[in-house]
Parts: sequence; C-alpha cells; structure tokens
Amino acid sequence: MHRFTRLFIDLDATTRTSEKLTALENYFRSVPPEDGVWALTLLVGKRPRRAISHTEMRRIASERSGIPLWLIAECHDAAGDLSETLALILPESDRCSLRPLHRVFSEWLTPLRNADEPSRALLLNEAWDELDTRQRLVFHKLISGSFRVGVQRRLVVRALANITALDPAIIEHRLNAPWKPTPDDYRRILSPHEHDSDPAAPYPFFLATPIRPSANDPITDDLRWLEHHLADPSDWLAEWKWDGIRAQLIHRPSLTMLWSRGEEHITDAFPELRALGALLPDNTVLDGEIVAWSDQDRPLPFSDLQRRLNRKQRDLMLFDDIPIRFLAYDLLELEGRDLREAPTADRRARLQNICARLASEQHLGVSPTIDFASWEDLAEQRAASRARAVEGIMLKRKSAPYRSGRARGDWWKWKIDPYTIDAVLIYAQRGSGRRASLFTDYTFALWDNGELVPFTKAYSGLSDAEIREVDDFIRKHTTGRQGPIRMVEPRLVFEIGFEGLRESDRHRAGIALRFPRMLRRRTDKSPDQADTLETLRALLHHSRTD
Repeated sequence: MHRFTRLFIDLDATTRTSEKLTALENYFRSVPPEDGVWALTLLVGKRPRRAISHTEMRRIASERSGIPLWLIAECHDAAGDLSETLALILPESDRCSLRPLHRVFSEWLTPLRNADEPSRALLLNEAWDELDTRQRLVFHKLISGSFRVGVQRRLVVRALANITALDPAIIEHRLNAPWKPTPDDYRRILSPHEHDSDPAAPYPFFLATPIRPSANDPITDDLRWLEHHLADPSDWLAEWKWDGIRAQLIHRPSLTMLWSRGEEHITDAFPELRALGALLPDNTVLDGEIVAWSDQDRPLPFSDLQRRLNRKQRDLMLFDDIPIRFLAYDLLELEGRDLREAPTADRRARLQNICARLASEQHLGVSPTIDFASWEDLAEQRAASRARAVEGIMLKRKSAPYRSGRARGDWWKWKIDPYTIDAVLIYAQRGSGRRASLFTDYTFALWDNGELVPFTKAYSGLSDAEIREVDDFIRKHTTGRQGPIRMVEPRLVFEIGFEGLRESDRHRAGIALRFPRMLRRRTDKSPDQADTLETLRALLHHSRTD
C-alpha cells in the first residue's frame, strides 16, 4: 500500500507526461505481480465498487476523532473531498505497517463490502490503525468507489510496453481480453512472447480525431482547415459517421464474439450477428458499427439500439421491432492474417469482396463511401447528415495503416454542428478529483409559462478560468441548499450544445438531451432572454421530421 500510495501522489503532483511515465515505469518494474495486477486494474479504469457509504464513513470517523458530524460536514465543504477530509481529521496512528496492496483488497476492502455494520466499523478502525495520512486518503477513495488518478490508459499501456520491450498494441490487445486481478493474468499481460494473446480478444480500436480548429490554430474555418491540413481530397476516403455502437466482430473456428469499444462482450445482445460467424472465413475480424435499421433502409435512433443492448434476456418481439445491421468499414484480420499494416484502400477492397459474397445477408453491410470532388462538395453533403440520420462524415487516409488509439493524422471525424439552446443556470454542485473544491456540475433551466423549469445538467465545456469565475458567482449568489446542491440566483445564461434529444418521462421537462455540454457563457443575454421549453419541443419535432 505504501508503494501504491507513493505512485498515486507522484501521478497527482505533476502534469508532465514524461514524469508520469517515469513514475509508472519505476512502479511496475519494482512491484511484485500480486500487487502490480491490482494497481493495473485501478489505473486502467476498473474501479472497485463502493464498499461503504459516505454517511457511515463520516459517522465512524466522528466516533474515532471526537469531532462532531456538523464540523466534519463544514470541513468537507471547505476541502471539497471527503476522502481527504477524513484522512486529515483522524488522529495519527502510532504504528504504521507496510501491508501490501493485494492484502488491502483481500483483508479490508472485500470484507468491508460483505460485512454487517458493526464489523465494518471494526475493519475501518483496524485499517486506520495501520495507515498514515496519505495511505488513508487513497484507502478512502478505494472503499468509497471514488478512486480516480490523473493518468490516461494509453500512458499506462506505454509504460508497460517500455518495461517489456513489446509493441503497445500488443499490451492493449491483451488488456482487451477478459482478465482478472490475479498474478497469473498479470504475468500473461507482461509476457515477453508476442503471440501470448487471447484469440477472442478485440484488437485495440483506431479512434478518429475531431475536426475542430483549436484556439492555437489561426485557421478557424472548417473548409480552410481541410484544405490546409488534409490538402488533396483524392488522398482521402469519406464515409458517413453512423450513430450506433462501435464494435469488432471476431470469428474463430466454432466461436464468434462481438466486442464494443468499451471492452464489453455484447454477443448475447445481438444473436443475429453471432450467426454471421458461420458465413465468414475462419479467423476473420471486422471493425464496424452496430446500427438499429428500419425497413425503409435507413438508421433508427440510437435510443432504439440502446433498448436492445440493455435487454438481458432474449426478447423475440423486441428483436423483430428493432432490427439491426452491422455496417462494416474495416477488415483487421482475414483467414488468420493480420491486415492492420496494409493501406486503408487495400483493406477496404478486401472487405468489399467478402461482403459482396454475402449480399443477401440483411444483417451485414459495408459502410458506403461518399463520392466527392472537392472539400466544398463534401461540405454540401455533410449538410444533409441529419436528414440521413447520421452524425456527420468520417475521413480516412487511403494510404494509412490501422493504428491503435487516437493516433492523430489518418482518421478524422467531421461531425455536424450540435443543436443549441440558451439556458439559465439554477443549481450547482461540486466536482470531483482536482475540481472537488469548485462548483463545476451545473443544472440548467428554460422558461415555461413564466417559470424556470430544469431540463438538463452539464459539467464540461468551460476553461479553468471560466470555471473559477462561475464558482465565485455561485458562492456569492447562493439562495439555498439541498444537501450538496446549491440553489443559485438565476442570472447566468449559457449556450448549451447537444447531439440529439428525445421524449423522456423521467425528466420534468419531458425531454432528455444527448451529450449536453456548455459551448459558451452568454454575457450578452439577460435571464429573461433565455429560450423556452417550447423552443426545445420545436427542436424535438424538427429532429423527427428531418
């Protein structure tokens, strides 16, 4: 636990990638497998579920420290992070053990989750007896389900690749396979043998970079950006960007697997795609999009597809009502041969040959390419994206290999402009991690018959300076509190962007937004100039008739 806490502090203390990488490499080089696998589990985002509630943690800490609950609440309000607050208020332990990380899980965290209330208090006090302040901070984050650290998965992969001298894509491939926090699985992930990978695991997905001129780029117009950065249109292949689930369809002898980009095994949710395996050559891997598909030969809304994914038991009526199609746009492996280093154009030609032989199969298709002579021509076709029920356009360099992760330069996504609406900030809540002391989670409202009606939450889109400015306003203009939520004087107007919307009986406004975020603060508008709920309903109607 001591070494992992040291790693946590080192990663949290710097924003330099080189320093984070060095800390990761030093840790994984020195740690035994039984600890390394738990650290790896945490660092790639597989956080343990909560073992004890915040309320119970506060109560037990109050009993141990003698500090009343109201004062702990005030300290928490000032610090913004309960794990840190409790670590600081507890009296220092007069003994400190070096209990390793794997024993923290097996002897404290797992028993905490399964124990009754008196036993949880005993276990928690036992842990506090052995841990110093910094170790308690990390331990509290683990048991409360709030563990986060400022390091991206690809940096962890890079560190493991550096200490094993393996290609990062091999490490990523192994991490994509099912594995458990055991020393044997850890050794397999770090094995020096290149081919020690699960054949049913998905390849690392290649992710596109958004075409979004940055503040540091003097070119702010999309067309000029394309002309300057991508140059000759004939070097690029264009496809529609589908609104579905990114997936790899893997067919091995007597085995067909379907994996989502989030490393979820989703084969059971789409049995008709499993049946495609019998039609494909053995040892073939397709990359593509699962899309809900109507009998009018066009995509259905993503919410329909989500109903299929969330259904645990096979429901034939639901499957008939919401047919799906796998729109393949890349071929990663054919008859056991890894094609990822081949140019995009070559992989595409092979893919079309395979799918042409299966033209009668209604659940499989090739994502069609878009013919265009110039960037202006492509822009005109992109303008019709919503009418086609797609999210925009994908651009892929014809000569590029299939890379791993978000490798910039060869795949770009040119999404349609979001829907926008101007709304009033009415509630705020503290963020988490580095923003735990700031109000960064906001609730917005629209006017309806003279009343502000909440309709969405958003927490992304503002710069650090803007967040601090809004945080200062919230503190000075709080009109009431409901637990951790501050009611705020309705004076700030923001432009909210979102990708789509649908009816929802779970929301007071009757409408749910997809991917809402703050585009900018409207300092030029007063609250009475914000939009109405009727405007949002009109957008919903328009989205249905596109």
